[in-house]
Parts: sequence; structure tokens; C-alpha cells
Amino acid sequence: MECFTNKHNQKVNITATHINYYFVCHRKLWLFSNGINMEHTSDIVYEGKLLHENSYEQRPQNRQEMMLSATYNNIELFGRVDFYDSKNKIIHEIKKSDKVETAHQWQVKYYIWLFQLSGIQDVKGIIEYPKLRKTETVELSGKDITELQQCVTEIGKIIENPECPPVIHSKICKSCSYYEFCYVGE
Repeated sequence: MECFTNKHNQKVNITATHINYYFVCHRKLWLFSNGINMEHTSDIVYEGKLLHENSYEQRPQNRQEMMLSATYNNIELFGRVDFYDSKNKIIHEIKKSDKVETAHQWQVKYYIWLFQLSGIQDVKGIIEYPKLRKTETVELSGKDITELQQCVTEIGKIIENPECPPVIHSKICKSCSYYEFCYVGE
């Protein structure tokens, strides 16, 4: 199967993280795709992992995280769902904050699309924000599928570009694990 190649000529398959980062920041997407990972140094990322591990402890262990893969246009697509209720066909995605809610929605739409590409229809998603005591239902439309197909193509272009996209200067930058990397010269 085909995949994209980063500037180091390393193969990069598309994951849900790529979709999420595409909607948050193209620079973050490029850095992540080129092996520059800052999440391991981020307290914010660590807090999110703890929230994921400690929320909804009543859920059965055998239904925690589910790996997905599918192929679109000879490109390997992958995802890891936080929790999948196979009886009701509902994906549950746990998030710490709704600051990048659009990226979260598209990440869940991507998961639903992966299920569809794998032959499992009528799947819906729920984004859960335990700290906010908020949930949001996510569904996938035909228009969304077209947008995801375009996203995959655009992500490939970003990954394969030898130059890193510019800093976006957004208020979300301060809570990003790449913040110090991006603003070191300022």
C-alpha cells in the first residue's frame, strides 16, 4: 500500500492524530509527521492521559481502546478509538477540553469513516468532556466523507513538503506541547 513520505524519506501513514492536527495547526502536523514529538514533555498531554485512564472506570476493560485500519485510495489509514460500544455502535472519545472542538469532531468523523471503509455502517460518535460534564454527538454525512478525502490529500501535501509551515500565532498556541519549540526565537 502507498503512504506519504516525510522530508527524511520515512513512510508516514495517516492516523487520527494527523486529522486532529490538520484542523488545529498545519505546523504541528508537519512537525509530528517529521518525527518531532513534544507530547512526552507536556504536562497538558499528561493530564489528558490521566483523565482518559481515570474517567468512566465502570466501562468493561475489554471495551477500552480499539485499533482501526482501512485503505482509501491506496493509502493506509489508522485510528485508535478510546472506547467502542459495539452493541449500540457508538464511539466514545474522551477529551480534556473543548478548546479545539472542531478538531475533535473531525477526529471522531474520521473514526466513523474508518468503520464505514471496513464495512461497519450506522456508527455514531460521542465526544465526552468529563471535566466540563459535557457530551457531544457526532455523525458522518456524505459531505463530511468528501471533506475527509480532501483532508487526507492535503495532509499528504503537508507531510511531503520539505519546509515546515509557519507559526499560526493563535491563542491555542500557549497550551500546545510545541509552544516553546515554535516560539523559541521570539
